[in-house]
Amino acid sequence: MSRFARSPLTAVLGPTNTGKTHLAVERMLGHSSGMMGFPLRLLAREVYDRVVAAKGPNAAALVTGEEQIWPEGARYLLCTAEAMPWQGRQADGQDVAFVAIDEAQLGQDRDRGHVFTTRLLHARGREETMILGSGALTPVVRDLVPEAEIITRPRFSTLSYDGPKKLQRLPPRSAIVAFSAEEVYAIAEALRRLSGGAAVVMGALSPSTRNAQVAMFQAGEVDYLVATDAIGMGLNMDVAHVAFASLSKFDGRRTRRLTAATRCSAVVHQGGAEAAV
Repeated sequence: MSRFARSPLTAVLGPTNTGKTHLAVERMLGHSSGMMGFPLRLLAREVYDRVVAAKGPNAAALVTGEEQIWPEGARYLLCTAEAMPWQGRQADGQDVAFVAIDEAQLGQDRDRGHVFTTRLLHARGREETMILGSGALTPVVRDLVPEAEIITRPRFSTLSYDGPKKLQRLPPRSAIVAFSAEEVYAIAEALRRLSGGAAVVMGALSPSTRNAQVAMFQAGEVDYLVATDAIGMGLNMDVAHVAFASLSKFDGRRTRRLTAATRCSAVVHQGGAEAAV
């Protein structure tokens, strides 16, 4: 049993574009210390930058498999789930007041599921803990952590289907989701030949390259973003339209059709308005 079994435990569940991560960051910054575990290095970096802007560079640490920015005395830890000290302690051994696990439904993932399940069961804040995830996580939370209060949040806007489009007819500020590195690079090169330029975002890129590509797109230096479906894990991008390069993907064992959940989770949004898919 967790040593903080009596501290509030809340599961905030719902689809994309419901403000779950934003809520958790605001809750964390209201505490004297905190830690959040994320599914993506880019998402950890995004929230780290936000905390640095709010609390200063010495208050926040970024802990991933690629980057270790950990100032002495940092009070807020932004981590990938794998790099998260799941016991809820800082470098000096002190317990953190707040803990959140983002995209906790990845507990069902064949390769990473054990990591998210361990965090869901054991990572606790001294004063407050939040579990964030899709609505599909509801029965799991009820079974594994029945003491959790479940809060469901509705989507802020409505998704709409815009129909198939040729590459050259995609509007500016489009994100194109592909399912292999070869496909990502091929589409990006085709877009560069057509017009507008394209940024590329994949987990295989170095942190500095990924961050530079995201910044280039956000600044409007290029019109298109080509990425793997990992961008659906809570990244906030200034996107007006999302297109899928295909409706099937290799899932590690076989090539299969995308599920409705996969297609919805890969949607990104612009200022609270959901992108058309």
